[in-house]
Amino acid sequence: MNRTAHDPPAPFMAQPVRLRVPHTLALLFFIMSLAWLATWILPQGRFDTVLNERGRPVVVPGTYHPVAERVALMPWVLFTVVPRALADAQGIIFFLLIVGGAISVLRGTGALDAGMHRILRAVGGRPGWFVAGATLLFAAVSATLGCSTEYIPLTTLLVTLCAGMRLDALTACGVLVGGYCVGYGAALMNPYTVIVAQEVSGLQPTSGLGYRLLWFFPFVAVGIHHVWRHARQSLSLPAPRQSTEPVSGSMNAAQAAPLLTCRHGVILLLVAMVLVSMVWGIVARGWYLVELSALWLGLAVVCGLVGGLGVNETARRFAQGAGDLAAVALMVGFARSIALLLEEGQVLHTIVYGLARPLEGWPPVVGALGMLVVQTLINLFIPSGSGQAYATMPIMAPLADVLGLERQVAVLAYQFGDGFSNILIPTNIVLMAILGMAGVPYERWVRFAAPLLLKLTVVAAAALVVAVWSGYR
Repeated sequence: MNRTAHDPPAPFMAQPVRLRVPHTLALLFFIMSLAWLATWILPQGRFDTVLNERGRPVVVPGTYHPVAERVALMPWVLFTVVPRALADAQGIIFFLLIVGGAISVLRGTGALDAGMHRILRAVGGRPGWFVAGATLLFAAVSATLGCSTEYIPLTTLLVTLCAGMRLDALTACGVLVGGYCVGYGAALMNPYTVIVAQEVSGLQPTSGLGYRLLWFFPFVAVGIHHVWRHARQSLSLPAPRQSTEPVSGSMNAAQAAPLLTCRHGVILLLVAMVLVSMVWGIVARGWYLVELSALWLGLAVVCGLVGGLGVNETARRFAQGAGDLAAVALMVGFARSIALLLEEGQVLHTIVYGLARPLEGWPPVVGALGMLVVQTLINLFIPSGSGQAYATMPIMAPLADVLGLERQVAVLAYQFGDGFSNILIPTNIVLMAILGMAGVPYERWVRFAAPLLLKLTVVAAAALVVAVWSGYR
């Protein structure tokens, strides 16, 4: 007999349990609470420090010693430390807000979308060129400008273009997500990850660019090969009956795509000039966050006017883009609070000492690979690149000093662990949004992306080994 709506549920039928991932801010506050508790439980001690060539303190290996007087942090410090941490990280927070506003203005002009649409249309109809060119495009934009959420609206276009070439939606997601995650992992001057991590670690922003550029193309090649291997399998399948409809849809999408005008070309040229100026200013003029923020602010103003947005629309777009990063700014503040609690409670060096003890006697390469594993796991819980940098680099940077590693290697391990794992972790909002728009089940994506993450991790490990052996600084 069938059950009715009024029948009580069967007692033996267990309801499915859904795993709910806490909000990143809630998770960071929980970690803050653990950090405060650690100041009461762990021994308090510190290393001797010396100033490096940039005037930043670095720890001296073998000098750890207990402190003479124990510090007691009261519970209410959990709330007073947040505004102090926000003030302490104000330079990078304002930099992130200004970059977010500038990117929003650039998108408002249509230049970024028109440029990417133009390239995608140019390689449309040629599956091999499409996979290679689009993956390289998204990787390059993410590695330099830090774009990620900006790609979500492109999902429908890529799925339509792929359908017109008899490629499935998984290929479109592979090109889009794979390119963006490779760009974040092999970041060249990503303002949300590399520059933040280097600032926290006391390194010059964008320093070590040559070595990262050297490995950027092998990482992109791995991504292209993996996606194209799946695309070839998609092409080998029989064409569906309605194969003419996607082609028509592709044509419609192409026709509806924004045209690349001369005005757009000028804006894209200005963006390229700003990126080059960043590197030149930092290397030749000693620019830092104030000058870099001013550069991006100027780019937003000029591009808004050149792009025809007008004064009011440029200001509205800028405020909207900065507002979109308000949550990220709070995450940076909460993450910085963790380090402040550990520093003021005098247990930060104790944790570094405890992590270094098991690695004593091992080659420095082992420590570098261990950092890669740790950063990859942490990204599951702190998917914000900036938040993860502020949460982990205060520990990883001095740990690198103790293990005889260059701090640049620790930053490299951070960006590899943070960027590449974005391709798989379900807490990555961009990933889940793109899969949802493309209609690709997450379970199917895991079967596709897990081998790619493994390949990228192997290459990342090789890059770290070479970095250690070559004394990468």
